[in-house]
Amino acid sequence: MIEIRFHGRGGQGAQVASKVLAVAFFHEGYYVQSFPAFGVERRGAPVMAFLRIDREPIQLRVNIYRPDHLVVLDPTLIGAVDITSGLKPNGWILINSHQSPEIFKGLIRGFRIATVDATSIAIQYGLGSRTNPIVNTAILGAFSRITGLVGIDSIALAIREEIPVRKDENARAAREAYHEVKYEIQNPLT
Repeated sequence: MIEIRFHGRGGQGAQVASKVLAVAFFHEGYYVQSFPAFGVERRGAPVMAFLRIDREPIQLRVNIYRPDHLVVLDPTLIGAVDITSGLKPNGWILINSHQSPEIFKGLIRGFRIATVDATSIAIQYGLGSRTNPIVNTAILGAFSRITGLVGIDSIALAIREEIPVRKDENARAAREAYHEVKYEIQNPLT
């Protein structure tokens, strides 16, 4: 089983990102389970969403405490929330940021870090507004590239099925993020 935890702020689309990624994995023959962490969510408050995938039916029905990978929709959560809590060794941390992954290595040690400027991509494709861009679909393209777990074509198909507006723009944003993500292929412990 592979477990993925999404960190974002209310209104950024962490829950929708988890659902779209679940649909993409489903198209590739996986069993999936996607759900949000419920609480007093409001726009701008830290939120989490969870995704499990497996080739066998998933019986587990609890939050994800030991994720294999993290997707961070808002880099200001780093330091404000313990995003790496329970992250398994060698896990990916994908961060929505215009900065290079090296910038975050001082804050986050022992994990593979990737960054993609999903905010600029979302603005470029008119996803959300300039002051409140919706970055969730763009960051999924980057996730596809760095992990190799799910194909970009499955991501684009899931976006077209699950996103109610600007389907083509969302799919193009994911494809652009797939090509723009920055990461190093090396031992994360160095």
